[in-house]
Amino acid sequence: MIDLTDTQKAIVETVRDFVEKEVIPVADEMEHRDEFPEAIVEQMKELGLFGLTVDEAYGGIGESLTTYALAVVELARGWMSLSGVLNTHFMGCYLINKFGTQEQKDSFLPRMATGEIRAALAMSEPEAGSDVQGIRTKAIKDGDDYVVNGQKMWLTNGLRSGIVMTLVKTDPGSDPPHRGMSMLIVEKEPGNPKPAPGLDVGKNIEKMGYKGVETTEMTFDDFRCPTSSLLGTEEGQGFRQVLDAIEVGRVNVSARAVGLATRAFEEAIRYSQQRKAFGKPISQHQAIQIHLAEMGTTLEAARLMLLSAAAKKSAGERSDLEAAMAKLFASEACHEITVKALRVHGGYGYSKEFTIERLYRDAPFLLIGEGTSEIQKTVIARRLLEKYKT
Repeated sequence: MIDLTDTQKAIVETVRDFVEKEVIPVADEMEHRDEFPEAIVEQMKELGLFGLTVDEAYGGIGESLTTYALAVVELARGWMSLSGVLNTHFMGCYLINKFGTQEQKDSFLPRMATGEIRAALAMSEPEAGSDVQGIRTKAIKDGDDYVVNGQKMWLTNGLRSGIVMTLVKTDPGSDPPHRGMSMLIVEKEPGNPKPAPGLDVGKNIEKMGYKGVETTEMTFDDFRCPTSSLLGTEEGQGFRQVLDAIEVGRVNVSARAVGLATRAFEEAIRYSQQRKAFGKPISQHQAIQIHLAEMGTTLEAARLMLLSAAAKKSAGERSDLEAAMAKLFASEACHEITVKALRVHGGYGYSKEFTIERLYRDAPFLLIGEGTSEIQKTVIARRLLEKYKT
């Protein structure tokens, strides 16, 4: 286990205390109502979580990806949807800080640090998910503007965000396609489904789990935005930029998986000591003990892989291999642990009266978000073949 700084310890303790007092008592009920946690998000602003990794020069706390991952573990332990509110926002902060112009940093980062404006990421499309190079949304220059046409899917924070980091094709004829892709910082009015002429935010997509946080589509129909909306100064860098951000997103999903799995394990081990069968607590039955042992061991391995990937990315090193491994292992581990936790609960695990039912529905999302397990395996294999080339 890594040694935490005093600041990291204080942040983790603060978030854990917040989750225990403000999130866990209401999460099940709000999730069942699919209710956006407005009051909780306001408290997250007050805690400085939206600016956790934003440099102090822009009003943030200036902490590392590792600190952010530790905070996400605690949030996801309480309610995974809360970490979703932060994830694409954090990716937006990361992209602007690393690739943005000084003017873009000065304009957006101070307001993002306070949560005054939040970010969404528009990458996937109806016919382009894992195949990022297959996107069709185009942004064609017309004087001092880009004219944007296309449709994006699966935007977390799509409605309430103030900016949308949008991957587009500025050179549709480019071969290979990724050389013609760019990232735009699309500004919009938060909460308005038709925030600007030519821009339409679709209704919230109903999901099996991952409720409370909005997931929308977004349609561009001759939407005009200034050429200054281009992230950075050069077209054609969007594919490289989004892949960099996805490494951060994969660490985030790993942290969510560890947090969710931690809660599932806690619920199972507590229930096993309270529930009695055949005259004794079920925790004393070997079959249940085997589940608990496997859950605890797998959880610890996932936690260590998360911290390893976060530390490497925080150090500025190439971490696509480690991020993909952590995301693959942690998300699959989370799914396995929640299934075992449900089994420990028996029939009660299938009831909405018990938290494990919610966790069981949330876990499959992590197998898909920021790239499916199959995509992770492909990334891992390619990097291993590159690393051990003979």
